Amino acid sequence: MYLEIAIFAYFVVLFLTLRDVRIFKRTGYRSYRRGALKGLAASTMILIGAIIVGTNINLGLLIVFIGLYINSKGEREHVFTDASTLDRLLGKTDYVKKSKD
Repeated sequence: MYLEIAIFAYFVVLFLTLRDVRIFKRTGYRSYRRGALKGLAASTMILIGAIIVGTNINLGLLIVFIGLYINSKGEREHVFTDASTLDRLLGKTDYVKKSKD
């Protein structure tokens, strides 16, 4: 049961990290780049916690929760104006990075 919780947390953080990467690639906003880097650090910590859950449940879940805390949302720019819920979930933005021509 506890291992499933840790693995679910890992996949949620990984999904949010990939969403931040996609938004950063489309807009170029640095706050989403920072969010993606924090997500990578958090997902690594959560994976370590998931491995430890097999031997010590309390310590493993503590590390998972610390990883979730690291992934907390920071200050972000508004990139969605009239996007649907599914578009927001998938990271489709209304703003596109200007090309440097």
